[in-house]
Amino acid sequence: MAIMQVSRKIDYALRAVIHLANEEASARACSLGEIAERERVPRQFLEKIVQELIHKGLVRSRRGPHGGYVLARPAEQMTFRDVIEAVEGPISLNVCTSEPADCSLLGTCGMERVWREGQRRVMELFESTTIADVRRPRTPPGALAGRASSPRSGKVRGRRGRERGFGD
Repeated sequence: MAIMQVSRKIDYALRAVIHLANEEASARACSLGEIAERERVPRQFLEKIVQELIHKGLVRSRRGPHGGYVLARPAEQMTFRDVIEAVEGPISLNVCTSEPADCSLLGTCGMERVWREGQRRVMELFESTTIADVRRPRTPPGALAGRASSPRSGKVRGRRGRERGFGD
């Protein structure tokens, strides 16, 4: 069993927000059922998560015949940290890195430096990664027309004409 593992709640919250970011350009609201089905998230759990995201101002609901959920602010202005802390609270790699630090060995433990550096790096990554950074790339209309399969290799020819297979 993995000890340092992102909770299902965080994983599902990020999936939901990224799903909404993928629809941001069209300004289309997404139903809870659609998000749950496409992102393979249990609907009842997703309901609770979305309510927390609404409460924290990351998602808003839209009423009406084309109602559903949309991002409350642009994906470029929403970070992994925002989403994670909205559903789980402050991020802390270990008790000595939480605010306030809660460790009886504080200042005398040789591991404290490692935990603090790990905390700094994790926070730097989560603060600098926006939801826009990880959403599905927008493909301009007709962009896929330039890709052709090579019948001999079973590989796909990319935009620059190079053949690529899975893992290349």
